[in-house]
Amino acid sequence: MKIILFVAAVVLLVWLLRGAVGRRGASNDAGSVPPAAAAPPKAIVACTQCGVHLPRDEALPGKGGVFCGEAHRAAFEKERAAEP
Repeated sequence: MKIILFVAAVVLLVWLLRGAVGRRGASNDAGSVPPAAAAPPKAIVACTQCGVHLPRDEALPGKGGVFCGEAHRAAFEKERAAEP
C-alpha cells in the first residue's frame, strides 16, 4: 500500500512541475517574439498640388515635385506651362 501511495505522489509531483514549467516557458516565449507590425516607417511626402500626405513609394514624380495622382501632376504641369 505504501508503494502505491508513493508512486501516486511522485506522479502527481511530476505532473504539477511539468505544468508549471510549461506555463512559465509559454509566457517567456510570447514576450520574446517581436510584433509583426514592427516594420520600419516609410518616408512620407506631400502632394505638391493638394498637400495630401502619402508614402514616397506611392507618389508620382513630376516637374516640380511629387504628386498623389496623375490628374494632379497634369494639372500642376499645365499651370506651370501657362506661366511665363
